[in-house]
Amino acid sequence: MIWRKLDGHKIDLSIKDEIERVIRLEKAKGYQLKVCIGTDSQVKQNIVEFATAIVFVREKRGGFMYFNSFITKNHFSLKERMLHEVSKSIEIAYELCPLFDQYGIEMEVHADINTDPHFKSNDSLKEAMGYIVGMGFNFKAKPNAFASSYCANKVVH
Repeated sequence: MIWRKLDGHKIDLSIKDEIERVIRLEKAKGYQLKVCIGTDSQVKQNIVEFATAIVFVREKRGGFMYFNSFITKNHFSLKERMLHEVSKSIEIAYELCPLFDQYGIEMEVHADINTDPHFKSNDSLKEAMGYIVGMGFNFKAKPNAFASSYCANKVVH
C-alpha cells in the first residue's frame, strides 16, 4: 500500500512509522492534534476507485493529510461499497490507534454516508455506525465527516 502526502509526495516509511515521526514533530512544535480517518470511493465505468485519508487537524493551526488509493474491478451494491469504505477506514484506524493512544491524540472515523434519509447512502448508516462504534472508535457521518466527504473525495475525483 503506497501512502502519499496531499502534494503527491510518496511516503518511504511504513505508514505507522511515518505517523509516529510526524506526531513527534508536531508535538515538539507544541501543537494539539486530532486525527480523522475516512475513505471515499468513486465508480468509473467498470472499476471502483477507493481512497483513504488520514487527516491531522492542528487546533487553530490548520492541518495536513496522508492518503492512499486503490482500484478494484469488483462490483458492489451501494450499501456494500459504503461498508467497504468503512472497513478500509477501520483497518487503518485499528493499525494506528495504539500510537494515538500513546500520544494522547483524539481520533475519529468518518463515514461518507448521509444522515438525511432522502439519500440512498443513508441505508448503510446504522450498520456503519454500529461497525465503527463497536470497534471502539468515535463516529462521524455527513455533513461532519470531512475526512471522507472532502479529503478522500479529492483523491478519487
